[in-house]
Formats: sequence, structure tokens, C-alpha cells
Amino acid sequence: MQVLSPHEWTRWRDLRLASLEFDAHAFGSNYELEASWTNEDWMSKVSVFAPVVASQGSLDVAMMSVENLSGDFGATCWIGGCWVRPEYRNRGVLRTLFEYLDSQATSRDWSVQGLGVWEDNVAAIAAYEQLGFANRGEPMPSSRQPGKFYQRMIRQTR
Repeated sequence: MQVLSPHEWTRWRDLRLASLEFDAHAFGSNYELEASWTNEDWMSKVSVFAPVVASQGSLDVAMMSVENLSGDFGATCWIGGCWVRPEYRNRGVLRTLFEYLDSQATSRDWSVQGLGVWEDNVAAIAAYEQLGFANRGEPMPSSRQPGKFYQRMIRQTR
């Protein structure tokens, strides 16, 4: 488990594009758009948040971005782009990502974690609830995908 440095942006790009290729329905963006980004676009994105990656040997198998902010419902950080490669799901990788966040909560101000999940992504909502997230507020309309709504979820580190 590690937070990538800005010069490791290609690892982030590769995972992000894989997530959009395999599970486009789960994200607010799409593969075609992000595959067209320049190297400078990717470097700029990675410099805005902490890109957290889980690896098995030399293969990056999961990711999430963590952005410090003063967010809804007291969130001190917002988690985005959370994804686990399909062949590594149901092996505790997602839990390990969040355990890492918890271990960094005090030093990085990640103690109240927020995220948004499409309201029809029942599997993701159940996984986040098992990790201690709870729905907050009403579903919000997406600015990126008209007609879709996302549910805000919040959890406080243990």
C-alpha cells in the first residue's frame, strides 16, 4: 500500500484507464475522454490529490484518490476513483485500502472520510457500509451524467 508520488503518474493513469475500461458504469467519466488526456493532464490530476495504490507483487490491483477538503457532513477528505481489479475482489483489498487510510488519518487529516457512489450501485454501497460508511443526505444529481444520482456516504476513522 502506498501513496504515489507525482512522478509515478503513469501507474495512476494505467489503473484509472483499466477501471474505466472494466467498470465504466461506476464512474462519472469515461475511457474515451481520459484516454485522450496528455501526459501533462495526468500529471496535473495526480498533483491535486493523494493517489493511493495497492499492489500484489509488481501488479497494481486497486486504487483510490484522497483529496483533503472541508466537505459535506464534516468530511475532512473526499475519496474518489475507488476501484479494485475484478480478479482481486472479495479478497479484502478494499478493506486494506481503508485500513491504510485509517493509519494515516491523523497525520494527513483523513479522519472523516466522504465519498459519492451511484445510488444504483448496490454492491459498492454494501461494501462501503461494511467498512462503516453511512448514507448522508438525499441523493444528489450528477453534473457529469444528467439523469443519474449519487449518494454521499461518510465514515469516521476508528
